[in-house]
Amino acid sequence: MFSHVMVGANDLEASKKFYDAVLGTLGIAPGVINNNSRYFYRTPKGSFSITKPLDGQPATPANGGTIGFSAETLEQVHAFHAAGVANGGTHCEEPPGPREGPFGTLNLAYLRDPIGNKICVLHRPAKPA
Repeated sequence: MFSHVMVGANDLEASKKFYDAVLGTLGIAPGVINNNSRYFYRTPKGSFSITKPLDGQPATPANGGTIGFSAETLEQVHAFHAAGVANGGTHCEEPPGPREGPFGTLNLAYLRDPIGNKICVLHRPAKPA
């Protein structure tokens, strides 16, 4: 559905350190610089990027927004969360792990990035055969 997602960063290198760590747990390569003002994380399915705001104003987090990343394993969910906390992010929501809901079990972990954007990693366990 989406081609890319871009979020603002006030300290581009601090945000790169955070996103290199959390996205690295999902097998995504470190961000690549573009125009000395943004980093791109590219996959065959889309791109994520961090940028200094073009209007020169401070970057601010979205109120009510969450950006979700897909994990292939429950171990990646825990590694994503641990890497985020160790690299300038802060824990938010419930502890990482399974949540029961109308769509079955989802393994989730939530963090806030260095400027406060809320991000999530989600793993959907395989349904028993």
